[in-house]
Amino acid sequence: MAPAASAGKPRPFNIVAVVQTGRLAYEALLLAASLRHADPDFSGRLFLAEPQPGPLWPGADPRLPAGPLRDRLTELGAEFLPFHSRVFGADYPHGNKIEALVALPDEPFLFLDTDTLVMGPLSALPFNFARPSASMRREGTWPQIELYGPGYAETWKALYDRYRLNFSTSLDLSQPDEYWKRYLYFNAGWFFHESPQKFGNRFLAYARDIRDNRPAALVCQEIYPWLDQIALPLVIHSLGGGRPGPELDGLDGDVTCHYRTVPLLYAKAPDRAVDLLETVAEIRENRRLLRDWPQVRQMVYQNGGRKARALFDRDALPHREQAIRNTLRREGLWLR
Repeated sequence: MAPAASAGKPRPFNIVAVVQTGRLAYEALLLAASLRHADPDFSGRLFLAEPQPGPLWPGADPRLPAGPLRDRLTELGAEFLPFHSRVFGADYPHGNKIEALVALPDEPFLFLDTDTLVMGPLSALPFNFARPSASMRREGTWPQIELYGPGYAETWKALYDRYRLNFSTSLDLSQPDEYWKRYLYFNAGWFFHESPQKFGNRFLAYARDIRDNRPAALVCQEIYPWLDQIALPLVIHSLGGGRPGPELDGLDGDVTCHYRTVPLLYAKAPDRAVDLLETVAEIRENRRLLRDWPQVRQMVYQNGGRKARALFDRDALPHREQAIRNTLRREGLWLR
């Protein structure tokens, strides 16, 4: 375990994201380039966790092949971290973020989804790595309540009881009973803890058990693709964590932007995120690689992003993201 930082100085930590051949590799390039541009004093290590070929990855090799893109990521300071998929693999790629953790050095870590831009001094945020937390930029995607089925409280409590956790202390009592925000639920786009070994082993144990042996209250619930987000609050609560405090508002705020797709970034993100994207995309060493990715080629280099941005008022966006996607699709500006 890394030594504690001195008083008044943020504790050093590592960043981990998952990379594979294809879209994730280009997203990783934007992540690494934005980190080096926006936080040049970051002293931790940037790991790109890479699933290795094996029986759970039949067919194509999931690794990023040797070549200019892999070389550029290394130039930007990224370290490729091989790991083996023993539980999930191609059938549930979200499981990569679970299985990769135990391959990390057992030092404080921050997991970031690859589709994240770093816009400010991430290294200056006052993380309390002993109290894990995760992104609150989420929607009420799970559970889906049936008319005559278990409610939110019964569904979540069945999981807390399964793992002998205190359900009542996880609740946000400022929210009404049977409203989804009352119950601990995160987006898995970022999360952190002091020990990737402890966090990763527990995350894997809970996720596998929910998949293979779900409580009766979950029998009618669809668990894909939300399995990671079902298990995540249980892991965080079991390790003494909870909802992030205001000191971490920079995550999903002024310091990071989890954009998900480049068209959505142009539609929804603040000007700072767009400016940063275009700045790092115009760096010659990045441009020669990113022009092969249709999202950046059309949105940045062919000005489709500026057309997409003009379609929306960032101060009055539609409440449902589907409306944004439909507008982009209608204008020929939706790419995945």
